[in-house]
Amino acid sequence: MKRIAIQGVSGAFHDIAARQFFRDEEIEILPCITFKEVFDSISDEQDVLGIVAIENTIAGSLLPNYNLLRESGDVVVGEHKLRISHCICALPGQQLGDIQEVYSHPIALRQCEDFLEKNHHIRAVEADDTALSAKEIADAGVKGRAAICSSFAARMYGLEILADEIETNKRNFTRFLIVAHPATADKMRPQLSINKSSVVFTLPHEEGSLAKVLSILSFYHINLTKIQSLPIIGREWEYQFYINLTFDDYGRYRQSLDAIRPLLKDFQVLGEYGEAATPQ
Repeated sequence: MKRIAIQGVSGAFHDIAARQFFRDEEIEILPCITFKEVFDSISDEQDVLGIVAIENTIAGSLLPNYNLLRESGDVVVGEHKLRISHCICALPGQQLGDIQEVYSHPIALRQCEDFLEKNHHIRAVEADDTALSAKEIADAGVKGRAAICSSFAARMYGLEILADEIETNKRNFTRFLIVAHPATADKMRPQLSINKSSVVFTLPHEEGSLAKVLSILSFYHINLTKIQSLPIIGREWEYQFYINLTFDDYGRYRQSLDAIRPLLKDFQVLGEYGEAATPQ
């Protein structure tokens, strides 16, 4: 059985993503309060895997998770893309008109602004987690209060769905990374189908330094699918660059890394893995 550390409680979107990614395997979900706790779980027990959100098509990148990944030394061994769909749920036997307050994570509340504006009698209250909001309503047995969460979480905690797919933008996806301790990643590597990687580096303060790197990657037919810059704390106006690369020839990809390495500082491969398809 694989043990998977997630941020949030059972029923959270991290839980759903983990169950989908490992759909053919038996898994045990290890709930964590914070993303740092996810990485700490991997450090404490090398056989634990983690799953962390890294990017959302509406909210953008989860910047703190980039630093947590780099500092942990853990390795990306996979990715999963999940369509994010929200429902509003409450204790059974209530209607929308009975609801006075709705609790959820602030990002989820923002993603359902049109629904909340239409139902302006419901006061939106920010909470730590979508699924946790549902769990707390079920545990407390509070009527007149609802949660915005996944329909999976609503069913898990015995709540009634008052309205489903209430998110404003139906093309709302989150990309998750599956991360492992380096020792565990080495054991998994022969099983991986690799056509994507994540790397991080810094560049010298020289004119055209980034353009040179991108030109070399283009020469080797390596596709850059994302670039994210983050400031380096304590080194004013210097940045780390996190980039995702896709390729169809692993040998040529490795040659491209050898070619750009002399131009870079603090270069690190965060992981090599298979690119996930975006759900229909």
